[in-house]
Amino acid sequence: MRVGTVREIKNHEYRVGLTPESVCELVAHGHEVWVEKGAGLGIGASDEAYAKQGATLIETAAEVFAGCEMIVKVKEPQAAERAMLRAGQILFTYLHLAPDPEQTADLVKSGVTAIAYETVTGPGGQLPLLKPMSQVAGRMSIQAGATALEKAHGGRGVLLGGVPGVMPGKVAVIGGGVVGFNAAQMAVGLGADVTILDRNPDVLERLGIHFEARAKTRFSSTANLAESVAEADLVIGAVLIPGAAAPKLVSRAMLKTMKTGAVLVDVAIDQGGCFETSHPTTHADPTFVVDGVVHYCVANMPGAVARTSTYALNNVTLPHALAIANLGWQAALKADPHLAAGLNVHAGHVTFEAVATELGYDYISTDRLLR
Repeated sequence: MRVGTVREIKNHEYRVGLTPESVCELVAHGHEVWVEKGAGLGIGASDEAYAKQGATLIETAAEVFAGCEMIVKVKEPQAAERAMLRAGQILFTYLHLAPDPEQTADLVKSGVTAIAYETVTGPGGQLPLLKPMSQVAGRMSIQAGATALEKAHGGRGVLLGGVPGVMPGKVAVIGGGVVGFNAAQMAVGLGADVTILDRNPDVLERLGIHFEARAKTRFSSTANLAESVAEADLVIGAVLIPGAAAPKLVSRAMLKTMKTGAVLVDVAIDQGGCFETSHPTTHADPTFVVDGVVHYCVANMPGAVARTSTYALNNVTLPHALAIANLGWQAALKADPHLAAGLNVHAGHVTFEAVATELGYDYISTDRLLR
């Protein structure tokens, strides 16, 4: 199969779909890999590094899209990229379709077979292709929140860890999954006063055992959530419903109870956000203020640490990309039901139920397509 990767064009997105090492693996399996010139510069991978591993360097993204059977990316295709997709082509990348009707409509219209990293499953309902970026985003959320809390960035002027004789900042983490766990780890490490909220008793027990007295756990009822948000200097939104839009857990009314200069970091923003007042921002202009509360809502947080993120992502995406290239998408999905869960759009149909429900499309199951 001819597999292509292009330079990401989303604002301040420096990751790349394939590393030179991933190219080497694909070539070793007999595939041809086209790489847009300059695609890897954001992670310090030169064109020469790709060529050394057997890649064919291509001048433009348009040529890569036109000539390749499968496109491997990082972020969802932007409008200019969606216009280059075609029927029968395979797109393997993050999509986050539920809060993005324009992208969904374009993918349906194109006839492309779109497999989303974020809905590929693993044993026990895990999301292994989302996990490394969730780990990165969770850890970054505390860095971003700590910076936004500085007075020069519009915050309260609170140091999360405090100093001897001065109380530490209060951090509320909404959601105890991968993002929330990693955010709590970082906040605890800084010496902050950390509370993690979740509705799953098993998750709360696991977090309590891990953190012991270093972080508090609390059941995420409406009343408990409202109280925790009101008391917090920094709130991390770390809620995920796989493939679906994030629930709006923090309302505008709750926002009005918060301290002036407090900070919200909405890690769920790529699924629409879990704060009512959220809207996507970029690394170039990451924050905005509503009712005196600073909002950080960058939709591609891991792009800021592109080298770490790209290698972590390729570690988990490459085996699936190889399977698709080796077998073709249909045989690969038939052989692996976890990979089949990643199919979101095929030949003009929405094949992921949560997306179809959210955006009003007729749903056609992947099982039906693979019969």
